[in-house]
Amino acid sequence: MGIRKAFITTIVLCASCLCVAYAGEESQRQVAGESQLNNVAKFNLATYNIRYYSKRDSLKGNTWERRSPQIAQLARYHGFDIFGTQECLKFQLEDLKRLLPGFDYIGGGRDDGGSKGEHAAIFFDTSKFSVVDHGDFWLSETPDVPGRGWDAAYNRVCTWGRFHHKDSGKEFLYFNLHMDHKGRKARLESGRLIQKKIKEFGSDLPVFLSGDFNVDQTNECYLAIARSDELDDAYERASFRHAPNGTWNNWKPGNFSISRIDHIFVSPQVKVGKYGILTDTYLTAEKEQDVMKDHDSFDVKFFKRTIRVPSDHYPVMIEVEIP
Repeated sequence: MGIRKAFITTIVLCASCLCVAYAGEESQRQVAGESQLNNVAKFNLATYNIRYYSKRDSLKGNTWERRSPQIAQLARYHGFDIFGTQECLKFQLEDLKRLLPGFDYIGGGRDDGGSKGEHAAIFFDTSKFSVVDHGDFWLSETPDVPGRGWDAAYNRVCTWGRFHHKDSGKEFLYFNLHMDHKGRKARLESGRLIQKKIKEFGSDLPVFLSGDFNVDQTNECYLAIARSDELDDAYERASFRHAPNGTWNNWKPGNFSISRIDHIFVSPQVKVGKYGILTDTYLTAEKEQDVMKDHDSFDVKFFKRTIRVPSDHYPVMIEVEIP
């Protein structure tokens, strides 16, 4: 009886040891799996032509005081982690920074590389990214100094940054620009210049290129970039697309087009999940109204409002992974 009891005890102890050993190995596998998962950089990247401050726009009701909170709330609601902007003047950038707690931006003005003129600034969440290096160059024959290139109507600048994704340790390059609206040669040459710069900065790193290209997906300038070895259109690479409209609305939310003139390009190693053209609108009252007057919880009361868009462009956002 004693021998059999000792034998059973030995069997139980061995089984317990095996369970503990298995649990330890399983725990190590889970930790390794989590560590491997954390090495994948996941974030939302967007491009948004904010529209420069214009008195003409203000006279039509599209004031910056109205628009700026809407732009910031849109970015926060949709979860922008890093995004390129176009057309912003310095004071507009500072206003957006104030309205986006935890965000900072890089990028100089197109007229002097400092604070003058429109910017192609890149905003980023400082809790998720740090800047390794950054700068600006001009879309011209002399990219290192402010100036107008080829047949362009205005100075055009490209802001670039090398970013470190804090959770994963991954680094990537991000170029953001606003191409000329008139110069055909300027747009083609700007596309070639960008591809040259990507190779100079380090083509081994994942790359993003975003901006207002002032041409849609059928134009030769777009095709020269989208068919290159370095970059693909995120729209084409996305596993899911929500694109109910084109990206330029000309201040009229009822306008519809199939033209995407605001683009995001990615290098081959970047995985694109969702792609969206975000057609958010907001409402304004053109005269003061007491919305609580004669309010009845059993009777919905409607008020006259004007439908507005935060900018004359819609933002484009993508969900991405860098393995």
